[in-house]
Amino acid sequence: MMIYPTSSKRLDDDEYAVRWQVLLFLILAGLLVLMVRASYLQVLNRQFLQNEGDRRHVGVMPIPAHRGRILDRNGELLAISSPVKSVWVNPREFNPTEEQLRLIAGILRLPVTGVRAHVTGQDEGTFAFLRRRTSPELADRVLALGVPGVYADREYQRYYPSGEVAAHVVGFNDIDDRGQEGIELAYDRSLRGVEGGRKIIRDGRRRIIEDLDEVTEPVAGKDVRLTIDQRLQYLAYRELKAAVQKNRAKSGSLVLLDARNGDILAMVNQPSFNPNSRQGLKGNLFRNRAITDLFEPGSTMKPFAVACGLELGLFRPESVINTNPGSLRVGTNVVKDMHNYGVMNVTRILQKSSNVGVSRIALAIPSAKFYAFYNNLGFGQPLHTGFPGEAQGRLPHHRGWNHFEQATLSFGYGLSTSVLHLGRAYLAFANEGRVPSVNLVAQREASKTYQVMSAKTAASVRTMLEQVVTREGTALRAAVPGFRVAGKTGTVKKAMGRRGYASAAHSAVFAGLAPASDPRLVMVVMIDEPSAGEYYGGTVAAPVFSSVMEGALRLLNVVPDEPTSFPLLTAQGD
Repeated sequence: MMIYPTSSKRLDDDEYAVRWQVLLFLILAGLLVLMVRASYLQVLNRQFLQNEGDRRHVGVMPIPAHRGRILDRNGELLAISSPVKSVWVNPREFNPTEEQLRLIAGILRLPVTGVRAHVTGQDEGTFAFLRRRTSPELADRVLALGVPGVYADREYQRYYPSGEVAAHVVGFNDIDDRGQEGIELAYDRSLRGVEGGRKIIRDGRRRIIEDLDEVTEPVAGKDVRLTIDQRLQYLAYRELKAAVQKNRAKSGSLVLLDARNGDILAMVNQPSFNPNSRQGLKGNLFRNRAITDLFEPGSTMKPFAVACGLELGLFRPESVINTNPGSLRVGTNVVKDMHNYGVMNVTRILQKSSNVGVSRIALAIPSAKFYAFYNNLGFGQPLHTGFPGEAQGRLPHHRGWNHFEQATLSFGYGLSTSVLHLGRAYLAFANEGRVPSVNLVAQREASKTYQVMSAKTAASVRTMLEQVVTREGTALRAAVPGFRVAGKTGTVKKAMGRRGYASAAHSAVFAGLAPASDPRLVMVVMIDEPSAGEYYGGTVAAPVFSSVMEGALRLLNVVPDEPTSFPLLTAQGD
């Protein structure tokens, strides 16, 4: 018989109790850690984790807003958005058969290889467009095939009914419907509106598994109404294009303004482009040259020099000036006329476009007052049209002038301006000496006007400019049957940088208004580098003025103020 010691049994029990206590402690400690962790996640870090989960699985499908329309002054459409659909795939889901590939490619008019590139395993992304902005009918045909991973979203495509006729004014949008040029760019935020959204839930593979029906409705963009008259825009475009082609010119611009309030009724350029299809076009075709390009205005500035002399009381229309012998030495330089016109009054100086005569007038005016007069007309000042790329022009300060520079400024060299700038300045002659701000977008309030010369001076110069559009003047071809026309030609040698002025490169310009008895319209035509033989403003730009002005006056039902008309004889000169 064996007898076990009682102390050994007590030791085993104690060891078991200790182990149990340790295990219980570890279990309780683990539970405590889990409780702390759970509290941290559920209480302290709840918002962060919820946001992270929503970010991965809850998303918002954008709902595009309808872009606002662009209208002319009469409500005619210049730009409108039509509903289209964009077809896209999730490459992680897209695994069609060869037959389905061919059907999708055929419907969307795409190469099969291009569609196959998005098949599962060949594209690591979760989104890829198959075709942007296709017709809803074609998109629905693709969806009807039932291929997994193929989707279509609604979008809008911009359409320009007037095509290239108003392209430089209206501009165009990019593939994402954001304004890139013209009014589309200048008023992009207003036209674009506010995008809406639809809340959805996705699974771990980014597939849409539930629509939460929480929708934020889009806010449509606002319409923009322009001062442009589409009828006059088309008329001006047609005549300018024909003249640029006939004279084999580099480019051309035309601006037609309402003499009463400065509204831009037509603004066209050549060459133009079709905003509905811009493939293969160069960027230099997109700019609105009438606003963005600068040139020296030449003899179209002579009426302003004369107006300054009249306004200061230094000259009258009948004042006599000696231009013999057809040239004038100013310092080390010489100002020349095409002919020796002898002794002439101020009216005839404008009629014959005498450089010598107008230089004598300019040199009699204090330089500070001469500068102030040009500056008040807006030369060298911004127009504040809001149009992208608007050029300010350049008018050098009088403190840097010498006598020759003051003389050349009187016949349009040494300063630069845009076609629209020049047209705005001519509004002073049509509007009793007041210059209104020019408008491209319809304004609810009347334009601000600035008095730059007296009504008497404006009327006197306007009467003198009527003599330019006669048989003895330089712009007979600007005449409009049935209407009195006042205007001025300009034939400008183009500056070639440090090489001086080119002998064979010219800009042909005509600026004028009608009817002269009660002006309704002001127009400036500039044709750059005509190369078909003629290059004078009176033979290249003036006929465009006549054609467009005649059509515009009749379209606007302006009453004729001259029952007789001149036969269009050949006339040369400035």
